[in-house]
Amino acid sequence: MLLALMQANSAVLDITANCAAVEGAARAASAAGARLLLTPELFPVGYAPRRLRADLDPGALPALREQLAGIARRHGIALVYSLPAVTPAGEWHITATLLDESGDELLSYAKVHLFGPDERAAFAPAAAAPGVVDFHGITTSLVICYDIEFPEAARAAAVRGAELLLVPTALAGGFDAVPKVLVRARALENQLTVAYANHTGVEEAYDFHGGSIVAGPDGSVLAEAGPGAELLFAELGGAGPGTDAIGADDADAAVAYLRDRRPELYRSWGV
Repeated sequence: MLLALMQANSAVLDITANCAAVEGAARAASAAGARLLLTPELFPVGYAPRRLRADLDPGALPALREQLAGIARRHGIALVYSLPAVTPAGEWHITATLLDESGDELLSYAKVHLFGPDERAAFAPAAAAPGVVDFHGITTSLVICYDIEFPEAARAAAVRGAELLLVPTALAGGFDAVPKVLVRARALENQLTVAYANHTGVEEAYDFHGGSIVAGPDGSVLAEAGPGAELLFAELGGAGPGTDAIGADDADAAVAYLRDRRPELYRSWGV
């Protein structure tokens, strides 16, 4: 399966321009044969947590979600997008949604680990574990940005059977170890494929340096973007000699991290 990652600059609260950018990426990705397009965290509205909380009308979100579903339908490609969501209790969450190629929702997730004072001022942390769904025979899950930096988040997806973990992110410059080290470590230690799509350029006070990446279940780099705008592709079907980029059968036979873990013991350690 061909996977596409959109790495681009978002215009804060310019929903028309941002959706046009998603549509262009979906058109190009579909034409190239990709079955799924992963976009960055909060891309349709831009990454500016305090401004979103102050100026974004939650009443506009249902129409925006339908607009994104229309993009998936028009181009016949599954789509992962990230938007704010407001709970019935009035809490704002950062969410990610996986649509199929017909624009129907397959999976949603709300961010558990909020990063920095801006996110914590604008949003509330969620608590639900990542779910999984069958996407064309691939057990697929979602987490968001800072979540992937915690081993527990990726492990929760892995123990639920995830083979592919999709991660919309908004990682500012200065944290290069996240895509170069942590994303690859999460893939290796959980023997799944991790796709991590970032912004590029300046959005409000944030300077994003790209570096989107797809890491295979043996920790190898399947695809990696530079600092600028890019549509990144990864073929999920070969992560190096002897290792499938989706199923980790060979990797598991060599080092069976999931099989050999001892959760009851770890609980007695208080971790």
